[in-house]
Amino acid sequence: MSDRPLRYRPHHFLCSLGFEGKGYSDAFTANMTAIVMGRLRTEAGPAVEIEVTAAADDICAPCPARRGEGCDTAATIDQLDAAHARALGLTTGDRLSWGEALDRMRALPAEALSEICAPCQWLRYGMCRAALARLQSDS
Repeated sequence: MSDRPLRYRPHHFLCSLGFEGKGYSDAFTANMTAIVMGRLRTEAGPAVEIEVTAAADDICAPCPARRGEGCDTAATIDQLDAAHARALGLTTGDRLSWGEALDRMRALPAEALSEICAPCQWLRYGMCRAALARLQSDS
């Protein structure tokens, strides 16, 4: 386990909240599992530091759509990042703990995902919506 801050694009905060072990490829899923289950969803998880980035991040590393610091689906990803950054009050270069990120996600209106995640292919599966509802009911 690394002590360095995770590098996250804004939309990956909610992706990490809703992650259920599914992904774009075996390598992508293994990487996301290591980050989400191995670092964030642990006892020490709330203290994990995250740095917001506008380029490919730690989740993107093995994504089959990644092209250098960008993505084959850059227009969609940029739209998702902009909407998530606005909703969660994030700016490139910000550093916050996973616990602080959870507090920001907890404060989202339940219907926010319909708007900020609209272009996401995973939205229809309801994983993030269910995870956000659980987070909000635990507060």
